[in-house]
Amino acid sequence: MAKHINEKYVSVAAITKTEHIKVVKDIFKTITGRYDFLNHFFSCGQDIRWRKFTAGKMRFFKTFRFLDVATGTADLAIETALRYPHVRVTGLDFVREMMDAGREKVVKKELSHRITFSRGDALNLPFPDDHFDAAGIAFGIRNITDRKRALKEMRRVVVPGGQVMVLEMNFPRQRTLQRIYNLYLNHILPWTARHFSRNPAAYHYLADSIIHFPSPKKFGLLMKEAELEDIALYPLTMGITHLYIGIKP
Repeated sequence: MAKHINEKYVSVAAITKTEHIKVVKDIFKTITGRYDFLNHFFSCGQDIRWRKFTAGKMRFFKTFRFLDVATGTADLAIETALRYPHVRVTGLDFVREMMDAGREKVVKKELSHRITFSRGDALNLPFPDDHFDAAGIAFGIRNITDRKRALKEMRRVVVPGGQVMVLEMNFPRQRTLQRIYNLYLNHILPWTARHFSRNPAAYHYLADSIIHFPSPKKFGLLMKEAELEDIALYPLTMGITHLYIGIKP
């Protein structure tokens, strides 16, 4: 899988950064049509609740703008726009096919006047300094090779006192949950994906990327290294997902 996602899967720990970027692009090009359904199915609908929780923690006080990094099909962007009618939202992604699907959803919800899209790289955000009150990324930071740089870019584009928010799944630390989660990620999820997706190898990658994601404590430290302060961690659904919030000094 190091070069093509339909080849035999290779762990994310065994591929180069360049290969990782290509793998991520190829994966999300091929699963776009089933992405929302499989997200809701595999999380038992919890991903909807996690995004609602994230939106509920947002604060808008100066620019009334929100940046959704790695927006994908725009679920977090839409949730934010629906919750805050006075806020303008920008969704950014580097996979055109995912954003196209997001645009269709935005049009159906009649939010096109408040949600715009920008194709770009999380490591080099195409926005000026101090442009947003908050910047968030939901289930995307684990697909980025240089996470600290991405966090610094998000910090750069928010105003002083603004929020950098990361919603991400992780491998639980409790031993009983680890057994259940390991069975689910490595066996149930890939087996089910074969019946719903033309690229089941993508879900081997997604499971592997969760297993290899840093512990909540280590990721919190990474946010501090990215020069964010007042780091808050919110464990969700027995800790299989965390919301991380850091403030720009």
